[in-house]
Amino acid sequence: TYNEKLQWIKLYDRKKEYCKLVDKYEVRKYIENKIGSKYLVPMINLYDNVDEIDWEKLPNEFVLKCTNSSASVIICKDKSKINENIEKNKLKKWLNKNIFYYGREWPYKDLKPRIICEKLLKQKDGNVPEDYKIFCFDGEPKAISVHSGRFSSNYTHDIYDINWNKIDVRRGKPNSNFKQEKPKNFEEMLKISKILSQGLRHVRVDLYNLDGKIFFGELTFFTASGFQRFDPFEYDEIWGEWIKL
Repeated sequence: TYNEKLQWIKLYDRKKEYCKLVDKYEVRKYIENKIGSKYLVPMINLYDNVDEIDWEKLPNEFVLKCTNSSASVIICKDKSKINENIEKNKLKKWLNKNIFYYGREWPYKDLKPRIICEKLLKQKDGNVPEDYKIFCFDGEPKAISVHSGRFSSNYTHDIYDINWNKIDVRRGKPNSNFKQEKPKNFEEMLKISKILSQGLRHVRVDLYNLDGKIFFGELTFFTASGFQRFDPFEYDEIWGEWIKL
């Protein structure tokens, strides 16, 4: 199955460059060289620790991310409403957390923990844009996972094939009850994913699409660390066939 093969890849596919590709700061150099800096979310600053952050100098809206882990994000839409002490404690906790010890995703083990501050990407309605996670196998996109309403109570997750047919399968979050409109620059998104996944057995290319402009999110080698169920289960086997060991 797909999840079983992700465990095999953890054990036996040990290319050193993966460590830079999962680091949220170091990967920016890879993106700039491969597809150009125009696809990068504008960076405000980089910090080695929480105490380096000058909160007074930050803009009213921003995003803080820990470079060494996943799901360690602070989204600020109004700096006047933020509690610095609470956010600093969150960041300290995340920086001290080595996610290698949770799912044995080895590229994260020896990453230097840092904090990156980026511009907040925001739609006209004030919400963060949809997150398009494109699953690529040997440089070929095969499926697109669309995450809508992230960081809200209406968070949904749908999966499409590369012809933008919605697939009746659930992974993690609930599916929506509607079909997303295909992005007008969808072919460009696929092209970017092909370029970024060339030479890689399997990687997930995460992209944002804001008012017709594409931004790079991250590269992920082990989605949900290879422990997220497919419902129905047959898709775990279908996706597994796409990974060639």
